[in-house]
Amino acid sequence: MSVKYGILTLLYLQKNHGYDLKLELESLLGTKGKINPGQIYTTLDRLIRDLLVSSVGMDDQERKLYEITTEGKNELENWLLELVPYHSTKDDFHFKWSCARKIGFEQEKKMLDQQKATIMKDVMELTKLKTEFLLRGDENRYLLISGTLLHLEADLNWIHQVENRNRS
Repeated sequence: MSVKYGILTLLYLQKNHGYDLKLELESLLGTKGKINPGQIYTTLDRLIRDLLVSSVGMDDQERKLYEITTEGKNELENWLLELVPYHSTKDDFHFKWSCARKIGFEQEKKMLDQQKATIMKDVMELTKLKTEFLLRGDENRYLLISGTLLHLEADLNWIHQVENRNRS
């Protein structure tokens, strides 16, 4: 999970101040836990330094407001299209997909297609390995790969469910 891209996602939708960004990011993360307020402000400082976000004055309660720049939007959209390898955990892709969904990202289908292709490639490679381990009698590795394949199958089923709901 990336605080940087979570903040860019939220600012993509509207200007906001640090505390609301913290609350909305925690909501976007769901059950992933709490965000330290200092992490929000440190990340905002880096985003401003990197010209991905700008400070645009104060709101009516004298809280500093931030907005995403064009460079920030490009950075977010490029990140959304980067592949997420399975070994970095499916949670990374689920977070990225939640960010895309939150902003109504027009290339959501491309994200899902790329992720499916990556999973299918992994399935083919692991199936070959699974067979090799079975033939060698290496039950432990055979079972570990079988478990990984079940997770990959579940991820594919989830993507198919998302695609089917999108068509409705």
